Amino acid sequence: MSYQKTIACLANSRKPPSGRCIAGREYRSREFGDWVRPVSERESREVSEEERRYEDGTDPQVLDIVSITMKQPLAHNHQRENHVIDAEYHWAKTGRLSWEEIQRALDAPNGPLWENGPSTRNGFNDQVPEASLAAHDRSLYLVLPTNLRIVVGIDDNSPYQSRRRVRAHFKLRGDTYHLVVTDPPVEREYFAKKDGEYPVAKAVVCVSLAEAFNGYAYKLAAAVITPERAGAT
Repeated sequence: MSYQKTIACLANSRKPPSGRCIAGREYRSREFGDWVRPVSERESREVSEEERRYEDGTDPQVLDIVSITMKQPLAHNHQRENHVIDAEYHWAKTGRLSWEEIQRALDAPNGPLWENGPSTRNGFNDQVPEASLAAHDRSLYLVLPTNLRIVVGIDDNSPYQSRRRVRAHFKLRGDTYHLVVTDPPVEREYFAKKDGEYPVAKAVVCVSLAEAFNGYAYKLAAAVITPERAGAT
């Protein structure tokens, strides 16, 4: 039987092969609850443009309050937050978060983001071995980092070695992270700039731990949310 979930959308990020990973926290009576990741019934679980549309044809944006019809929970390994959408129904926007409200949605990890150590060539603390994923019971955090910089440049760790990539470099509880950004508006903003590092004075970051690929799950900066993006003055 179908059921409703209303979430504060905290990520609308790229997900192969051609869709998005939507994620947020349940939002009821202006209070935040558990994390929810709406997923499709396809094996790759990405949500297509058609599946995530509002009735007027527009796409959900980060910070929208969104009501979604679901079919069933679908926890898998560390991604315990997954719920399969009912694609017969449009999604519905019921409001929008302010910058002040986002602060109440922040997580406070007791230690590192999952576990640290394994790193890609251009990343840092951005991998979790597949063998240890079952020990983790979540795949999403919303955090307030320090020393956040957005870095854009050629990434020779990519299979497309001539392509540029955007990364978020930051510290959290004394640990350093260099994570690929999969937030399309942020990618577009920084791809339009010259290669280099760009400090960000204030932002919260939604960090997602993706499914395993070639022996590792990758930590991703699924959303970078600034006061300007939230409409704060």
